[in-house]
Amino acid sequence: MDFTGMYPWQWTPAEGEAWISDLRSGAKPLRVSTLRGYEIDIRMFCEFISDPRYPWTLECEEQFGVAPQQVFFEDNSIVHVSEYEGDAARRPLTFDEVQALFDAADGLAARIRSRRRKGAVQAVRDAALLKSVYAFGLRRREAVMLDLVDLRRNAKLPHLDRFGAVSVRHGKASRGGPSKRRTVLTVPEMGWIAESLAHYLEEVRPALSSAPGSSPALWVTERGTRLSRRAANEAFCSARDAAGIDSSLDLHSLRHSYVTHLVEFDYPERFIQEQVGHSFSSTTAIYVGVSNEYRNRLLTQAIHTRYGADFEEAAR
Repeated sequence: MDFTGMYPWQWTPAEGEAWISDLRSGAKPLRVSTLRGYEIDIRMFCEFISDPRYPWTLECEEQFGVAPQQVFFEDNSIVHVSEYEGDAARRPLTFDEVQALFDAADGLAARIRSRRRKGAVQAVRDAALLKSVYAFGLRRREAVMLDLVDLRRNAKLPHLDRFGAVSVRHGKASRGGPSKRRTVLTVPEMGWIAESLAHYLEEVRPALSSAPGSSPALWVTERGTRLSRRAANEAFCSARDAAGIDSSLDLHSLRHSYVTHLVEFDYPERFIQEQVGHSFSSTTAIYVGVSNEYRNRLLTQAIHTRYGADFEEAAR
């Protein structure tokens, strides 16, 4: 209605097509998958208001001389032809890039402290946040919505103390449903996160606010309130730029990195799917961007299994 300046019973396919074209253009065009969702919503709404079982059509004709109609059909809607429609620039970070990112985040805190300026404590918090997002493969909202009580022990990994698992209570919901819950286990390769979180809880979080215990949130601001998603994004961008990493990468790239690196650590597909809270393995597969080193290792194993020592001798 805002775009067309018309009421729903005045809409025609031409207005619908012009609206979608406008959303696909400009400085920040919407994703194809988002636009398709908009089209589906409008299509369902138009089906409802033009349904002959309801009096809307006759009432509109009597009052305005025009009746509501469908504006999106198969021939003027976005066709779903590709399994993945996300941003091609969003990719997993390599192990070296992850290390560079964390080094840059730690360096920002040290640089602020050496200049005796405010913000050093917040920078240490941000570094711990980024490490946690990667170590547990969290979405942005999942990370900032964590509470202290969501840190759990794992009897199989007692040396990690209360950092053996994380209970995610604000996972991405299915359309119309509540937030999904899951428990993310700390894998041994990410065991270093225990030390980072322990330092944050013991030294950093109490220094952020005069009353840190007033908020149940794990990640808090200097006012003692829950850290925002925007602040989490800014923390990643600051560390990314300081590390000189590709500027097209965003915070969600750490989640892609987590999935990819678990694959390279040879964890089972089903385990990885449960860790990141995907309903379908095909969704998890979209996140994977394994390195050439990993693919070469698989190739070597396959050749050895098939040909054994005979192939190695022939190769020599």
